[in-house]
Amino acid sequence: MDHSHMDHAHMNHDMPGMGGDGPKCNMNMLFTWDTTDLCIVFPSWHISGTISLIFSLLAVVLLTAGYEAVREASRRYEAYAKNGQLLRTGRKDETDESSSLLGPGRNVGRNTEQQTKIVKAVLYAAQVFYSFFIMLLFMTYNGWVMLAVAVGAFVGYLMFSQSSSTKSVACH
Repeated sequence: MDHSHMDHAHMNHDMPGMGGDGPKCNMNMLFTWDTTDLCIVFPSWHISGTISLIFSLLAVVLLTAGYEAVREASRRYEAYAKNGQLLRTGRKDETDESSSLLGPGRNVGRNTEQQTKIVKAVLYAAQVFYSFFIMLLFMTYNGWVMLAVAVGAFVGYLMFSQSSSTKSVACH
């Protein structure tokens, strides 16, 4: 069915980027350095000039550095939990002997393990969310934003990482 003769002017609902009074977002699918009508992830995060570009790039650097902080916090908690587990299993006989049928005794270890697992899951979920958000930043295909992501990873690694960089940099 041919609809080319129909007038689609009534389709404008004043949505950002749809020809309304608000800012237009330029969505690029090819690499560019152009910042004209650049929106970063959200229509409200619109680059309107040099100052907003500079502040946005600084925000991207901070966001990406923050991801490294979350990764390091996760690694440290993992080491802390592993250390605590080794201490608990090393003193297992003492815990079993001192626990009574009415006291907390044996369930203390299980509760602690469950709490540890929940904290690890929360940290993992935060990392996954964070990494996908950074991927969306990178997918603006804007060279300035991509460069800010790389600088943020560099700064975050220098500030927060206490371990090797051998972990993959996949989305999660």
